[in-house]
Amino acid sequence: MTWEAWVAVCAAVVALSSLLLVGILWLRQRELRRRIESPRSGRGARELRLARDVEATGQLVAFVANPSKQDVPALRTSVLAACAEQGLPEPLWFETTIADPGVGQTRAAVERGADVVVAIGGDGTVRAVAEGLVGTGVPMGLIPLGTGNLLARNLDLPLSDPMAALRTALEGRDRTIDVGWLRVHRWQSEIDDPVVDAAEALPDELPRDHIFLVIAGLGFDAAMVADTDEQLKARVGWIAYFVSGMRHLHGRRTRVHVRLDDQPMTSTRLRSLLIGNCGKLPGGITLLPDALLDDGWLDIAAIDTRGGIAGWAQLFGEVMLQGAGVRNDLPAKIGRIDHTRAQEVRVVVQGGEHVQVDGDIVGRVTELSARVDHAALVVRVPVL
Repeated sequence: MTWEAWVAVCAAVVALSSLLLVGILWLRQRELRRRIESPRSGRGARELRLARDVEATGQLVAFVANPSKQDVPALRTSVLAACAEQGLPEPLWFETTIADPGVGQTRAAVERGADVVVAIGGDGTVRAVAEGLVGTGVPMGLIPLGTGNLLARNLDLPLSDPMAALRTALEGRDRTIDVGWLRVHRWQSEIDDPVVDAAEALPDELPRDHIFLVIAGLGFDAAMVADTDEQLKARVGWIAYFVSGMRHLHGRRTRVHVRLDDQPMTSTRLRSLLIGNCGKLPGGITLLPDALLDDGWLDIAAIDTRGGIAGWAQLFGEVMLQGAGVRNDLPAKIGRIDHTRAQEVRVVVQGGEHVQVDGDIVGRVTELSARVDHAALVVRVPVL
């Protein structure tokens, strides 16, 4: 059998697997809604009690919720009832807006004395709440309702059971983790293509730090996120990213100049440059197998492919193997992922590339930097 035939077979297997995953995700979403709407029956009733035999802690809980998530109204009733049954003070409830995705609401909660702030929503809401809590020592809880739920996934939090996630937020242990910050120094103009200095940019383009908790990326991965159909994502979840990615497999490789810490700048051609705080993604994919949430380092992965679909197939195999703890260091690979780490990273892309932080698009940029903020955030995680 020729290699083209093997590629066709692999593509068919991937397509069938995707259809199976869509079905599984649909069933899980239906079960999630049933649990939210019927919290006093079955397992929901057990979670709703939230260990009544344990003395109430008296902690003041604040919730910062994304109202665009369709399950939020029913969930609000359930979580407030759960707090009341545990004998907690009346919780604070804030909702995000387009103008403020959660940072201001979180800071208001801290000012009002919240002992824990719980983010209800997707990765964007989690990033905003985390930004409001960095350096305060107030722990963040998570009730994940998004597509990727990246931080929750890396913290081994319940992903499809909101009441179990609430129990962790109220009764879990506190863990201190790092956060990453990405700053854009030069934007690519969308009008006439010349590079725009940050100092000359419009007010909404002035340099600012964008927090990321999992992975920031430049190149293929960011273009894939930017091109994802939102309606499809609402129907099938993270599979929509896979569909978008297929459209970018034949995109151009990018030349980037990279400086790690105080080392000399180097140049290379690649598909994506990933800068991560941790490395688990949906679908059982681990892009950064050595990344730890609390080690004070950023893990960097340079991803490259040549040879068309064959290169991408080899890259996919590399990712799957490293997730299982197997490294392939054979030379002259047409699909590869190379790892290193640093505390500060500087990147220059002369042609401009899309950049994303935890699945949120920052824009097209030509120069950026990233740094790690060690032990800056406290999160609630399951008790060991």
